[in-house]
Amino acid sequence: MILKKRDLQECHALYELMVHPEVFPFVRHKANSYEEFLFITKQTIEAEERGELISRTILDEWGNPIGTINLFDIQDNAGFLGTWLGKPYHGKGYNQRAKDAFFKELFFELSIETIFMRIRKVNIRSIKAAEKLPYVTFANETRKSLLEQINNGQDIYNLYEISKDNYTLYTMRCPSTIEQDQQLKEA
Repeated sequence: MILKKRDLQECHALYELMVHPEVFPFVRHKANSYEEFLFITKQTIEAEERGELISRTILDEWGNPIGTINLFDIQDNAGFLGTWLGKPYHGKGYNQRAKDAFFKELFFELSIETIFMRIRKVNIRSIKAAEKLPYVTFANETRKSLLEQINNGQDIYNLYEISKDNYTLYTMRCPSTIEQDQQLKEA
């Protein structure tokens, strides 16, 4: 598994994966046609060039696009995580490995200090995935004003936070994840 900057060549494969009914509801930038997905991807690439977001394509071991991982709404060295994987890749460990690679890039190469995750309360799969991560903090109480802002008067999302400090401590305690990552990059 590897991450790469987004490009238009992978759009067809990603669009086919994104429209699956178990994936589509949880994608932030939904597209109702391939042409619309192409346009959104072009906008995403341009927004990254302006420093508004960071977006990567998740590739499997054979170089096939299987999903995307993004940091949206970047302000003050913080942003919101958005990840989706195609249905055939659910439950196979890709999500965890993509997050590890992305977090290392964000925290250690791109000077991001905080990653927020707003997860719909109905998205049980994502809640369970987030709560498995030892460096994630449930932030509904500690970031009440931000939670109120993203919920906009409703009760839709839970808020989670990943600080650079917590993630760094985790990587120091579990150096095997860094070694595995290096092996993936060298392969």
